[in-house]
Amino acid sequence: MTDIIATINQAVERYKACHNFTHWRPRAALIDMDGVLYDSMPRHAAAWRRMMMEAGIDIPEEEFFLYEGMTGEATINLLFNRHLGRSATPEEVKVLYGRKSEYFKAFGDRIPMRGADLMLDILMKAHIRRILVTGSAQASLLDALNHDYPGAFDAAGRVTAHDVKHGKPAPEPYLRGLELAGCLPSEAFVIENAPLGVKAGHAAGCLTVAVATGPIPEKVLAESGADIVFPSMHDFACNVRYLIDNE
Repeated sequence: MTDIIATINQAVERYKACHNFTHWRPRAALIDMDGVLYDSMPRHAAAWRRMMMEAGIDIPEEEFFLYEGMTGEATINLLFNRHLGRSATPEEVKVLYGRKSEYFKAFGDRIPMRGADLMLDILMKAHIRRILVTGSAQASLLDALNHDYPGAFDAAGRVTAHDVKHGKPAPEPYLRGLELAGCLPSEAFVIENAPLGVKAGHAAGCLTVAVATGPIPEKVLAESGADIVFPSMHDFACNVRYLIDNE
């Protein structure tokens, strides 16, 4: 236990020194959805691959984990430009993302991430404001948040793909999250699981926590800008009190 407390303290001190902050006292947590609140990325990757194969683009499922956090439109255009030499039309984006969403729903029930409920409960009891910051527009998950995590997120505390022009890795989603929370970067922290999301949190100036819930190595998350990396959401949940109580 002493080791993890020391690791957290060191991460906070490095963050403060990097940004020339004299203090860091969190009032809000800016929380990603896929791979953080839900163990949904394998289903997303499978749905993306099936849809893209129908569009004539064949890439492995694992590659889609690298695009997590981007909006659907940005992902489609990235792959269209890379493999077909052109951007998708707005109508193509609408049809293709709609098809991907249907495949995602057909792959089975949502699975809350182990440890996410404990983490949210601790944040709620500590009066840390919870802001959802996701690059997703997946209605089946967004609509389920109140059922799976009652009271954790209010309607005014959500940033989705519909709310930004530039998705992750741009800082806009997390800057928008800070606005909703009424916080400065020195008063919030980001919880992410993907390189693009980590880069977005870091670029927004927030202390960024990464949880390695998928196939992305912890080293890659650290190299993307994470201030501290936990091996699982459950491990982070068991230690989040040492972060929010950090002096």
